[in-house]
Amino acid sequence: MELEVLDIPNIQRAREEIANVKASPVSIPLMADKCVFKVIKLRDLSTTAANILKQEFLSKGGEVAVSENTVNSRDKYTDVIMMGTIRQYKEVIKKLKIQPLNLPELAKKLEEIIKTS
Repeated sequence: MELEVLDIPNIQRAREEIANVKASPVSIPLMADKCVFKVIKLRDLSTTAANILKQEFLSKGGEVAVSENTVNSRDKYTDVIMMGTIRQYKEVIKKLKIQPLNLPELAKKLEEIIKTS
């Protein structure tokens, strides 16, 4: 038995690695976007929007790091670090499109990043 840590930076590489283990061709697209993990930083998001964003990511199994003053809105703005798989981002993007504030705009920007992954 031998272990190898894989660095999978994009969907194409994920498809290749999954195919290399002789997975069913039908399953490759179903699994590929679960293999790619992205960390994205966003600056100056309102704490109200940051709280919504964090809830959406947590509900999909991802995570968002925010200022400790975000939960009580002691600060008006915070930087955030979003962490998740491409699949999780896709699910969060769907939800952000119907949220208030500037979250639909954020959804569009995230979609552009995910498309190039």
